[in-house]
Amino acid sequence: MGNVMVAAKARSSSRSKEKIREENELIILIAAEKVFAKHGLKGATTKQIADMAILPKSNIHYYFHTKLNLYRYVLESILVDWMKAADTFDTFDEPREAIRYYVGAKMDLSRTRPFGSKVWANEIISGAPVMEEILSSRLKKWVDTCVNSINTWIELKKIVNVGDAHTLLYMIWATTQHYADFEYQVKILNNGKRLTDAEFEEKKQQVIDLVLRSVGLNP
Repeated sequence: MGNVMVAAKARSSSRSKEKIREENELIILIAAEKVFAKHGLKGATTKQIADMAILPKSNIHYYFHTKLNLYRYVLESILVDWMKAADTFDTFDEPREAIRYYVGAKMDLSRTRPFGSKVWANEIISGAPVMEEILSSRLKKWVDTCVNSINTWIELKKIVNVGDAHTLLYMIWATTQHYADFEYQVKILNNGKRLTDAEFEEKKQQVIDLVLRSVGLNP
């Protein structure tokens, strides 16, 4: 019985440590997105990130070792979320639902992770010095899959011929990420006020409808 109790306590302790690690990594990720979005990789410091996270600086190095590793983690994290949003291309047989959920998910990410999107945009604008390999491999492979889905819909006459399917993807990215990357501009043009949740939902639906119409589908 004693050995069983010891083993149970050990498993409980292990789960607790894992939970603490996950919570701290998430706190650091959120803080890092804000700091990297404002200062970039070179201008950001682990102290700034630690202060933003309200955690000891040693925690940053314990979980991520270096500032560069944390920067990569931020970029890969937002990319993974964007890629997950496109799972609908495989989940739904009909393009209307696939596109509706994809565009909606991309809009939601612009609302919930605007700083992550800004970090990604700044990295690409700078020539992708850190992410070039991932762009040419992992991202390229993922985009090819999305393009194949779009071309299949065109061949089956489920959507109109949009020409190069990449153009449709670029349009979706540009429109949805605009609400993150140019959030301040949207605020200024909205009489200096950040979009309320209700206003954002309205914009999201408008974007979804516009994209659907652009491929010949009724919203």
